[in-house]
Amino acid sequence: MRIVCIGGGPAGLYFGLLMKKRHPAHAVTVVERNRPYDTFGWGVVFSDATMVAMREWDPETATAIEQAFNHWDDIEVLIKGRRMRTSGHGFVGIGRKTLLNILQRRCEDLGVELRFEHEVDSDLEFPDADLIVAADGVNSRIRQRYEDVFRPDMLVRPNRYIWLGTKKRFDAFTFDFRKTEHGWFQAHIYKFDDTTSTFIVETTEETFQAHGLDKADLPGSIAFCETVFAEVLEGAPLLSNARHLRGSAWLNFNRLVCGAWSHFNGRSHVVLMGDAAHTAHFAIGSGTKLAVDDAIELTRQFERFGHGADRIPEVLAAYEEVRRVDVARIQNAARNAMEWFEVVGTRYADRLEPEQFMYSMLTRSQRISHENLRLRDPAWLEGYERWFADRLTPARAPEGTTGSGRPPPPMLTPFRLRELTLANRVVVSPMAMYSAVDGVPGDFHLVHLGSRALGGAGLVFGEMTCVSADARITPGCLGLWNEAQAAGWRRIVDFVHANSDAKVAIQLGHAGRKGATRRGWEGIDQPLDEGEAWPLISASALPYLPNSRVPRAMDRADMDRVVEEFRRATALAATTGADLLELHAAHGYLLSSFLSPLTNRRTDEWGGSHENRARFPLEVFRAIRAVWPADKPISVRLSCHDWAEGGNTPDDAVVFARLFQQVGADIIDCSSGQVVKDDAPVYGRLYQTPFSDRIRNELGIPTIAVGAISEADHANSIIAAGRGDLCAIARPHLADPAWTLHEAARIGVTDIPWPKQYRSGKTQYETNLARAAATEGR
Repeated sequence: MRIVCIGGGPAGLYFGLLMKKRHPAHAVTVVERNRPYDTFGWGVVFSDATMVAMREWDPETATAIEQAFNHWDDIEVLIKGRRMRTSGHGFVGIGRKTLLNILQRRCEDLGVELRFEHEVDSDLEFPDADLIVAADGVNSRIRQRYEDVFRPDMLVRPNRYIWLGTKKRFDAFTFDFRKTEHGWFQAHIYKFDDTTSTFIVETTEETFQAHGLDKADLPGSIAFCETVFAEVLEGAPLLSNARHLRGSAWLNFNRLVCGAWSHFNGRSHVVLMGDAAHTAHFAIGSGTKLAVDDAIELTRQFERFGHGADRIPEVLAAYEEVRRVDVARIQNAARNAMEWFEVVGTRYADRLEPEQFMYSMLTRSQRISHENLRLRDPAWLEGYERWFADRLTPARAPEGTTGSGRPPPPMLTPFRLRELTLANRVVVSPMAMYSAVDGVPGDFHLVHLGSRALGGAGLVFGEMTCVSADARITPGCLGLWNEAQAAGWRRIVDFVHANSDAKVAIQLGHAGRKGATRRGWEGIDQPLDEGEAWPLISASALPYLPNSRVPRAMDRADMDRVVEEFRRATALAATTGADLLELHAAHGYLLSSFLSPLTNRRTDEWGGSHENRARFPLEVFRAIRAVWPADKPISVRLSCHDWAEGGNTPDDAVVFARLFQQVGADIIDCSSGQVVKDDAPVYGRLYQTPFSDRIRNELGIPTIAVGAISEADHANSIIAAGRGDLCAIARPHLADPAWTLHEAARIGVTDIPWPKQYRSGKTQYETNLARAAATEGR
């Protein structure tokens, strides 16, 4: 084949040499606009996994790169006069120029033609090429030529950064955070050869403008950064090699995703590679890794299907299918890290103490978890756990331990709201059971909730408890509008309090337009037959499903009645001895229908602005707060993202959370979705945790994190980083009532008490876990 790689970066050079090595008959040309052995930029970071792959595919290149590597294990964080360090992280860095020079020499050794100082405007310059690799960077001219095919989605991120270097050597990957009179700056610093370190300075657009850096030339910007980071630089100057840039040396990161990666131009197949196809923020250092992995995978597919030109369509299809998955995973982690740095000043640096700030930074991408940190640096993590336990929960045990000298993991530390103290941070989510008769909680609910309380959770929620008969979702839903229902709840609360350390929460709600449906196993959201149903009310006369009953838009009389129903239910809840009350304003139920513009089309004082849409839910909250005991907390559950065009977003959720905070809400339960049936959530591990993180750290109100939290590792990571104060666990608690006890045992915490009736099973359970771990390690 005739192969032309446009762009002499890592992707084009490495793919060219791999293909020439595997099939010397190929005619391979790499075309580069710069001069021979000339490049720009400072250092790049590699991962161990990438080096393993490079050793497999071309040991000669891998050896040359490894000989030029600089390796370090430590991360150091400087903030608020503190210097903190952790080890075991295993980075390797190399100068970009050194890396490209190694690849260029290897290409020459293998017979790859290198054509320098050649600016390529079009793939049509190479009509004889069978395959054209567009590796010409994020501003790829080839991709731009076929935008309708490649469908690039380019998002310009808000932060500004400048890529500098310094001759001071740093022995750790260093993050330095400095506050000026106009805001925060952060530096990402790492060495890449014996004499030089990369020094990336980043800040928000607002801070950048306030300091006049938009008007500063390159020397002025360098002088400014030297002043801000004078302490860490210790007199070393900052350097730039940005002469190739047009305009300011301060850049905005461009996040790129493409709808397609290949195209046949009538003569040649064109494929995107590296930054031309995708970008990953420098906060996790994966740009070079992605480029190299692209080159390896495309070569692998030629090995699989054959090196003939007739196999190119199959090769390119398989290449894109495989790479999309890994690239999406890396881009997701990079996005998390990028967004963390974009809000680091106001959300974290100003609010968190240095110890927790460092933990938050280390876990910013969500690829590194609590137990992963324990593998990397167990001494540092144990010290952090001890700090967390001693500072936030000194009453846990003497010296903040579990009794054996080991500090408790974050999820097993107590938490206080008003006069309520929870034994730990694990919450059994409200989960619909559809098993009540006339709204009365019966034996099923006693066993269901009681068993989960015995299973070690700190707080046990019943399912949404409806404030009137026509507020129910289904005929099997719990209610709290009469004394019989209150008596049923009292029986559950008394059992939990008498037999466990758990506390009980009652969630009050009104189904609104989602009411009068069948039980979940009979057809979820499907309307009851005529004669079984009841009239529905909502913010606007919009059915939930096309075949759902149409609700009546509420008038003032309806509102007065519903407010009184919530007040009456709250008064009954207070008689049960329940410890916490939650107001359900999420998931498209009645109060949620007022908050979302998708379900609230009113033009009166209850529609339109955030304040108007929240007016009725806030009125309900004030009514229940007035009758709920003053020493007991009230939570509000919000849908923090409608996941549908035109609906509420996390920005709106912050507004609503603030409004509830102002009228006395103690904690926000951060869920999302289910407001409209055609929503499209982006699911994934801990996918709703960012909502909790934002509300907690922007508003300074405690939060409950919800959604796809399934292990102790997840809960510990969330709580330790300050992304939430409690973790609500739903489906795992359906599968395992003793989830908390079992997860504690699984991570080696043996001092957590089990119910006295079950203690004989505790040792055997822990022994079985130890045996399984030993067998797995063989």
